[in-house]
Amino acid sequence: MADHTERDIVINADAADILAVIADFEHYPDWVGAAREVQVLATDAQGRASEVRFVLDAGVLQDTYVLAYEWDRDGTGVSWRLVSSDLQADQRGRYLLSEQVPGSTKVTYELMVDLVVPLIGALKRRAEKAITDAALNDLKKRVEG
Repeated sequence: MADHTERDIVINADAADILAVIADFEHYPDWVGAAREVQVLATDAQGRASEVRFVLDAGVLQDTYVLAYEWDRDGTGVSWRLVSSDLQADQRGRYLLSEQVPGSTKVTYELMVDLVVPLIGALKRRAEKAITDAALNDLKKRVEG
């Protein structure tokens, strides 16, 4: 990703347990504040989501969009790209998991979003930072319970 935001956090869990939470799209509305509805549209040969529809309501920002997912074969991450959206021209992202020691994993989140209506670069990066920070903190709370 050329111009993107990257954040990371350490979660007290094994990488496989974290990836299982990331892959459990149907339960996103339980722990992702802006996710109103999430539906898996297609799965890959391993039964993992390959295309997912999201209905997002983040106050002033409301969107319905579809993302295509690719899962790393070695279980260390997942990446996605935008298929369709009401408000976004492009979205690319990635979770990369790096187990530090058993029971402790560094999770890196990379995100690039372009809206149909362009934003000033600094404002766009600020929004991406807020999204990535919230996503990582919500993921940590969900995994660590």
